[in-house]
Amino acid sequence: MVSRSYSNLLDLTSGDSPTFGRGGRKLSRVATVAGVLSELDDENRSNASDAPSSISQERMIIVGNQLPLRAHRRTDGEEGWNFSWDEDSLLLQLKDGLGEDVEVIYIGCLKEEIDPSEQDGVAQTLLETFKCVPAFIPPELFSKFYHGFCKQHLWPLFHYMLPLSPDLGGRFDRSLWQAYVSVNKIFADKVMEVISPDDDFVWVHDYHLMVLPTFLRKRFNRVKLGFFLHSPFPSSEIYRTLPVRDEILRALLNSDLIGFHTFDYARHFLSCCSRMLGISYQSKRGYIGLEYYGRTVSIKILPVGIHMGQLRSVLDLHETETRVAKLRDKFQGQTVLLGVDDMDIFKGISLKLLAFEQLLSQHPEKRGKMVLVQIANPARGRGKDVQEVRAETYATVKRINQNFGRTGYEPVILVDTPLQFYERIAYYVIAECCLVTAVRDGMNLIPYEYVICRQGTEKLDATLGLNPTAPKKSMLVVSEFIGCSPSLSGAIRVNPWNIDAVAEAMDSALVVSEAEMQMRHEKHYRYVCTHDVAYWAQSFLQDLERACRDHVRRRCWGIGFGLGFRVIALDPSFRKLSVEHIVSAYKRTKNRAILLDYDGTMTVRNSISKGPNAEVVSILNNLCRDPKNIVFIVSGKDTKTLTQWFSSCETLGLAAEHGYFVRPNHDAEWETCVAAVDFYWKQIAEPVMSLYTETTDGSFIDSKESTLVWNYQYADPDFGSCQAKELLDHLESVLANEPVTVKSGQYIVEVKPQGVNKGLVAERLLETMKQKGTVPDFVLCIGDDRSDEDMFEVIMSAVASASLSPVAEVFACTVGQKPSKAKYYLEDTTEILRMLQGLAAASEHSAKNVSLSSQHVIIDRE
Repeated sequence: MVSRSYSNLLDLTSGDSPTFGRGGRKLSRVATVAGVLSELDDENRSNASDAPSSISQERMIIVGNQLPLRAHRRTDGEEGWNFSWDEDSLLLQLKDGLGEDVEVIYIGCLKEEIDPSEQDGVAQTLLETFKCVPAFIPPELFSKFYHGFCKQHLWPLFHYMLPLSPDLGGRFDRSLWQAYVSVNKIFADKVMEVISPDDDFVWVHDYHLMVLPTFLRKRFNRVKLGFFLHSPFPSSEIYRTLPVRDEILRALLNSDLIGFHTFDYARHFLSCCSRMLGISYQSKRGYIGLEYYGRTVSIKILPVGIHMGQLRSVLDLHETETRVAKLRDKFQGQTVLLGVDDMDIFKGISLKLLAFEQLLSQHPEKRGKMVLVQIANPARGRGKDVQEVRAETYATVKRINQNFGRTGYEPVILVDTPLQFYERIAYYVIAECCLVTAVRDGMNLIPYEYVICRQGTEKLDATLGLNPTAPKKSMLVVSEFIGCSPSLSGAIRVNPWNIDAVAEAMDSALVVSEAEMQMRHEKHYRYVCTHDVAYWAQSFLQDLERACRDHVRRRCWGIGFGLGFRVIALDPSFRKLSVEHIVSAYKRTKNRAILLDYDGTMTVRNSISKGPNAEVVSILNNLCRDPKNIVFIVSGKDTKTLTQWFSSCETLGLAAEHGYFVRPNHDAEWETCVAAVDFYWKQIAEPVMSLYTETTDGSFIDSKESTLVWNYQYADPDFGSCQAKELLDHLESVLANEPVTVKSGQYIVEVKPQGVNKGLVAERLLETMKQKGTVPDFVLCIGDDRSDEDMFEVIMSAVASASLSPVAEVFACTVGQKPSKAKYYLEDTTEILRMLQGLAAASEHSAKNVSLSSQHVIIDRE
């Protein structure tokens, strides 16, 4: 059933109707019912350009679990709801960094449950007033999605908690995962209602919506899509315990840009991609990227900041000033340490209290002079673990206060009632030191807020009796396991599990000299001011625009089912090789050069049986029998192996060790493509490789006559890659003055004579045919890996030279759909052999026709 708001929007034509997007484009539709919606119809698309605007406006669709809104039932006797912006919401705050010319639409859930009968009206109101599109999730489904999969599985796992028992993360529940997928689908439908896929940017936030990129990419292959993870990302050893690990990784890789707070989180994600999907990353000009089916998925590392304007406006409130004055009087003559944390298992409140207890035990003189104010915000999750944390916190506070307190003095003040923002700000202002000792936290902006509040204002300085021109000071004790820790170089970093170290840090923070406190504060203040939430949002949008720059010129199509869906993105001129087309060209031509790679082309790479089977040998012999053909196998194998494998192919040309050795036919001797080389450099390189082989389990050395190869295919991928980089540097250093090339490839580091590559074979073959007066009018070159790109480059450049006939048919073909210098591709070895069989059949047919013609001539003569 189509909702009322859906039908109403189609009828909105007045000047007062809400407009979205570039050029005053109206919103296509809004629906409040879940389900898959069709693509934008052609009529709507054509209408979008009927009223061109002089103002080109970008549009950003921000998708989060919750809308940045507050909702309250009307209290004036009328039915319905009152809505207002939630000024504390990060999704609202980041809008400041997107610029006034960027229009923002929000998609998310409301915190309050809306009755189905009211949903259409609420959706219409939110759209018109706030440009918000609510996703209404049925309560039972939402509970399974949020409190079930998100909080019971993802939240603990992403904070490094293994599901060792039902109490710790819980056993994997497939129904919760299905609920998670269903809710992500509903969010995708909401995005579909408002998106203009060729123009709009979509920015998805946090772990609640990690499979949403797949659903969006499936609907629109070229969608401009960014994702930012606000929680930690665990190491591969922990993440790999998740039964749906591959599905989530592949879904994230359907984004164009993936953002993380710290390098650690990004490194863990990249390691997971390498270990579980076999995808490696590269750094190009400072940008980290993953090549994924022809698309480059960029990685962004930048911690979020705070909203400076909002914080300063609260500091200027009269209520804040009044509250600061009360707290000043309350804690007169005492040093205040402050903790502000959610009441959950990862914030380390109990550990902090134990450290404070130890400090008071070891330093009796501090009793009565030092107070720890612990503000405990309500937990976002629920369950047994939250109850245990709350009970332990209350018990510890009670014990400390009983042991060290006295009349008029409580060492620990636990504030567990909800505070207004200005009330919390007042505690920041009067605290000499802020303690953030979470055992694991994605970012945590408490230290940033504290630093800005300690900078104060003229009014607050007057309230506290401070000289407004004097340098300000603050001290921070932060856990090394929180996202903001790397940014706060002046903080005292601690391991929160080490109670002794945290107690010592609390003590040290208060005995630091005035000058050093001021210096640390100034350093933090400069960073927090320049890296606020607007800077973060602006930087993310810039990188997203850069990551999506090539969308228009790439050809894209989707493959795969369900969450295994991905998009192939390739150059427009890159297409599948048509067997009919190449056979037709083959029949028309007379001087043919055929260059074939072996491993991965004529046979499946890494198969148990390495040698050619009877079918491959038969195809090659049929091609070689045609006098119009010159056929070469160009391989990295050594001469002995190739001689043995192809002994029955008498007229087949062979090139061994990537073109160093060449043999035109079975009866000829092996020759070298380059001048004779002295291989004394092996005596230098082999001991170095042996050293790395001994220290890298699973690696081995493959020694050939002209090359040395260090292979780490069976080693740990991360360690092997690290060792390969070291080995590459080591070999380049010791062989700097030798006539060799050191190169890295897929799981290998190779040393070979300079100038040796498969392209030499292609050059030599074309030149030989030209000298014999048989300039090629048909060239076929097939390969599957990086070493074959040299052949492709030679034959493609030969098109413009005199090496080929002016009407030559050239087919450079790679195996699989991937970026390549080749213009054609075939999917796999089976398709390659089928195509070659077609060429061989054409040769046989031609030979029979020639034979019949000869017989006719003889009969006529008789």
